[in-house]
Amino acid sequence: MRPFIHDDFLLGGAVAHDLYVRFARDLPIVDYHCHLSPELMAADHRFRSITEIWLEGDHYKWRAMRACGVPERLVSGDGSDWEKFEAWARTVPETLRNPLFHWTAMELKRPFGIERLLTPATAREIFDRCNERLREDGFTTMGLLKSWKVAVVCTTDDPVDSLEAHRTLAKRKDPATRVYPTWRPDAGLDFDSPNTWNAWVGKLEAASNRTVRSFDDLVQALDARHQVFHDHGCRASDHGLEVLPPPAAYADAAVVPTFDALRAGRAIDVKAGLGLQAALLHRMALMDHERGWVQQFHLGAYRNVSTRLFAKLGPNVGGDSMGDFEMARGLAMFLNGLDVRESLAKTILYNLNPRDNELFATMVGNFNDGTIPGKMQYGASWWFLDQKDGIEAQFQALSNMGLLSRFVGMITDSRSFLSYSRHDYFRRILCNLLGEDVRQGLVPDDRDALGKLVTAVCFTNARDYFGFPLGTAAG
Repeated sequence: MRPFIHDDFLLGGAVAHDLYVRFARDLPIVDYHCHLSPELMAADHRFRSITEIWLEGDHYKWRAMRACGVPERLVSGDGSDWEKFEAWARTVPETLRNPLFHWTAMELKRPFGIERLLTPATAREIFDRCNERLREDGFTTMGLLKSWKVAVVCTTDDPVDSLEAHRTLAKRKDPATRVYPTWRPDAGLDFDSPNTWNAWVGKLEAASNRTVRSFDDLVQALDARHQVFHDHGCRASDHGLEVLPPPAAYADAAVVPTFDALRAGRAIDVKAGLGLQAALLHRMALMDHERGWVQQFHLGAYRNVSTRLFAKLGPNVGGDSMGDFEMARGLAMFLNGLDVRESLAKTILYNLNPRDNELFATMVGNFNDGTIPGKMQYGASWWFLDQKDGIEAQFQALSNMGLLSRFVGMITDSRSFLSYSRHDYFRRILCNLLGEDVRQGLVPDDRDALGKLVTAVCFTNARDYFGFPLGTAAG
């Protein structure tokens, strides 16, 4: 009997199979946005069990487990590794038609070589077999990345981070996978708690060796850290926001009173906070442009909706959802404010609500300027949308409103070292879409042209767009 994950998985015909095998399957990976731990990579960490590498911190799985009535002790609590794994094994059969079912089977097959489906009946055998393999050479953090031919990993790093792990990683000679930081200043743009924000500013002062008494001091401290990130190989920023706030004014005088109130520990109203956020985002966007970086905006998440979960476990634990925010006006005004002064960096916009797919796809097209191929990008489907329907919908919107051929492709956006199957998932879906287009007579059956597009979307566009020196996994 053929295993569930087989050579033609998600590939609906001969053209799709040919495109995948000849052009997509063996390409290196440029993972330009993820949440992997640089500390674990610097230590070349070996995982104690499949539970640690697979279940810890994976809020996709946690949501499914809670939906099946699994108590929190066996989700994020103090249950043993076996108890948590067994609870996940009981959950997996309930995930039919959820992408977790596909990803679970794919991640067991590669890298573990396990083709049996995870069920309560197979749980103990699979748990033991995975743990045996995790003791083998090649199953450390860097060994796993090499096995997937990951040429570049870009982690997610706060401006106050020491980057010590990145310095350790940069000392390796001829690494298979190069690892670079990404500038993620979300904590500096969150003004809900003046005490929390001021604590972050204190860390920024220490990291930059500068005193922050004024708004201008804050900008200079950020710029100093921005340069340090650049010196460590960073070539991209990233912002996780509900929306891009429309800029009211960029003059210091307009935001100084808000900054002064915050620095004094006083609460500010929403309108004032958005003005300060817009001003800081604008100034950091100018830094990105000056240093030739790519700026990324992950927009539309309604975070920490479950205050019960947030109070108990903190952020990023499965208590978030899509938002229904107004997007167009803020996006247009923010990007235009940079474009009119010829200071708009290469930009990737990620959308979380599928109702806005065409809005994002058309918005990026407004600001291409002929200087860089694919300068403005409608980014990969992410979070709730990085499944088959969501990926296909992003392809359709981008193809209809822009150029699929210039797309910089997939990201893992993951905390798990087993998530690189998502790149394989993406590549299979892309090849199947093009194969189906050929079957319907929508595109010519020109394998060289189709193969060129597949290669570009899956690897070379991202390679050229970011310009990172690549690890030896790139060949």
